[in-house]
Amino acid sequence: MAEAKPQEFWRWPETNWVNPDIDWKKGKVITAGVDVGSVSTQAVIMIDAEFYAFGNMRTGSDSPNSARNGMNFALEKTDMKIENIDYCIGTGYGRVNVPMAQQSITEISCHARGAHFMYGPEVRTVMDMGGQDCKAINIDDKGKVLNFMMNDKCAAGTGRGMEVFADLIRVPVWEIGPRSFQIQKEPPMISSTCVVFAKSEVVGLLESGMPENDIMAAYCSAMAHRIMELLNRLGVKEKFVITGGIAKNEGVVKRLEKELGIKTAERVWYKKEYIDRNYPFDTQLAGGIGAALLGQVLLKMGKAKSARKA
Repeated sequence: MAEAKPQEFWRWPETNWVNPDIDWKKGKVITAGVDVGSVSTQAVIMIDAEFYAFGNMRTGSDSPNSARNGMNFALEKTDMKIENIDYCIGTGYGRVNVPMAQQSITEISCHARGAHFMYGPEVRTVMDMGGQDCKAINIDDKGKVLNFMMNDKCAAGTGRGMEVFADLIRVPVWEIGPRSFQIQKEPPMISSTCVVFAKSEVVGLLESGMPENDIMAAYCSAMAHRIMELLNRLGVKEKFVITGGIAKNEGVVKRLEKELGIKTAERVWYKKEYIDRNYPFDTQLAGGIGAALLGQVLLKMGKAKSARKA
């Protein structure tokens, strides 16, 4: 009898989706964005700048292969082929290693444009809480970057840090946010600013008998505080939104909102026809969406040529 595979507490479910209301064969311009991050990879396909399909999965050890797998996952429920795509842009940590991309653009520009599409033209500050680093971005009403700051010195305030924490306390990463509020009172935050020392501090708290939920609250508070310091250096302008994987962790987001004294914007698609429809909303898709939209812009302006094969 085979041994049961040990549970991977850090792993988010991988998802893909295709818009049933769009016939891609009737589309004039098909663009794609492939965001190869340090932790996850998202491939997004847009038809005439409308959201058509996506794949969201774990990044492997090989960036080109992760890009291929992400794109194949996005196309899985369609009869579209990569050859049918007019233009593809790579972004994220592995953006220069996206085999099907004609160009690469930084994730800062792509998250700015993606957040503009997802939340609307009123957005002025975007916080991209990624797997490896965090980026605070000020943007204009067209989704263009005005200024940004990033913190990539340590994984303690990022998605990877949260994954390490989830494995350490043996709690699925998606449960940490809700459970961090199942406490009698808010505990002091984890003091260490380095993920290695934070691990040691968490082990010490576990050995001392501190309840798991309290430890989760302490860790989420510490992450929120580090992110707040970055935002304060940039200057937060409303409307404020959060993108990236950690945006799904309410334990961090709600504590960040409390520290800032600002509520994050409601999660709603900008395009009016999307508002009352059950389209999937995934904060990790912002970079891929932005990349696909920038591809559309480049083609429209004549700064890029279609690579589509009939």
